[in-house]
Amino acid sequence: MEIDETIRQRRTVKNFTPEPVPRELLEQVLEAGLWAQNHGMTEPWRFTLLGPETREALAKMYEHSRHKIMNPRELVVVSQVLSNDENVRREDYAAVSCAIQNIALAAWSKGLGLLWSTGKWTRLAETYPGIGLDPAREDIVAFLNFGFPDGTPSAPPRKPLAEVLTVLP
Repeated sequence: MEIDETIRQRRTVKNFTPEPVPRELLEQVLEAGLWAQNHGMTEPWRFTLLGPETREALAKMYEHSRHKIMNPRELVVVSQVLSNDENVRREDYAAVSCAIQNIALAAWSKGLGLLWSTGKWTRLAETYPGIGLDPAREDIVAFLNFGFPDGTPSAPPRKPLAEVLTVLP
């Protein structure tokens, strides 16, 4: 699949088939994140694959969100190593977001669906010890839900470039 086609066809997937995701495939798409641009080569991203026991513990903590935790075939937490320098921290957040975009595109190109979630779990203090992260050292940026799509959502409308582009003399 050509990159332009992948970008335009990629969709957020919320419903997954029961088919398991091969570990090799998951690692291939996560590795695409390692190639994201990042200022100063800080490589601030970290990926934590949540196994069944950890997911069940999270589902008990957040019972109202059980389906969101247990539904995807694989659940990966993406976190950012925190710098003491506020400028570096800001650039690192952008780099982690670029890594996630690389992962999303790589997943789609290989037939794998993904939901990039920045919901309240990423901000709640009790999430951190549940997944073995120290909030003084790492910040949760996203939960990535992976699986094979159970259907393909329609493309949402996009504004034309002319509405969002400003050209200065």
